[in-house]
Amino acid sequence: MTAVTHEPLTPAEGLLEIFQALDTPEGFRAELIEGEIVVTPPPDGEHEKYISRIVRQVIKHARTEMDFSGNKGLKLRSGEACPKNHVVPDVTLAPLELDLFGSADSWMPCDGVAMVLEVTSTKPKADREAKPRCYARGGIPLYLLVDRETSSVTLFSDPEKDDYREHCTRPFGKPLALPAPFSFDLETADFL
Repeated sequence: MTAVTHEPLTPAEGLLEIFQALDTPEGFRAELIEGEIVVTPPPDGEHEKYISRIVRQVIKHARTEMDFSGNKGLKLRSGEACPKNHVVPDVTLAPLELDLFGSADSWMPCDGVAMVLEVTSTKPKADREAKPRCYARGGIPLYLLVDRETSSVTLFSDPEKDDYREHCTRPFGKPLALPAPFSFDLETADFL
């Protein structure tokens, strides 16, 4: 009998292994965000209404034809000793001509993604604090956050290292300018 030796896993590798082995209940979504496993229950109707209103506007008005994916797993760089972040935005948008989603694995890299969209749910702190860092670190040009608690929409842009250098917040009811490749004003009047 031959004994096989294995290198011990680092804490980050162990956490990633546990995360990848999770079997979440149907409709629940698991993410690995800055070294923490976050499990979110299925969204409510209001959450989905905001997503629908935004995606419809993007399809109608964006200067660049966009493809979108709901709940697409993204692998993003992480900081320090954490394993790669495994984040599932509510919506991921990319130029249609790139055809990013057609042959993508369950967890795809974020190269070519133009914007991610999150609508706050049961864990709004992650959407407001950890996810902007994750998306900026991944080099995603735009992060759109619909914050239901504050009744506002924030666009994070110009990523550098662990943060977005620019952000613009508008209350529900006021338009929000989306830069290229979208190049239109997002209307939020029906968010009220």
